[in-house]
Amino acid sequence: MGAARPLRGAPRFAAYAAGQAACVAHVPEHDLGAAAYAIKAAAVAVSPDQEREAARAERDWQRQQIPDHLRALVLEDQRRRNSICWSVFEA
Repeated sequence: MGAARPLRGAPRFAAYAAGQAACVAHVPEHDLGAAAYAIKAAAVAVSPDQEREAARAERDWQRQQIPDHLRALVLEDQRRRNSICWSVFEA
């Protein structure tokens, strides 16, 4: 997480996504952090007029990776905590 601080834009959010995935697995309430940071990285890696579509594409790709038996649980978690994740799950 510390390595992300001096970075800006997509590299910063990508580093935070990696750090979040590696560091917080022991805290269930942080399970969406890596996904949210990855969506933010995708959004800021493109021109401002393409941000929403890039965020939506990343979010949709992530959702395709969710195993069927966990899909409803993860989607409910995203709805419940969307507001603290920069609203990226409703992109």
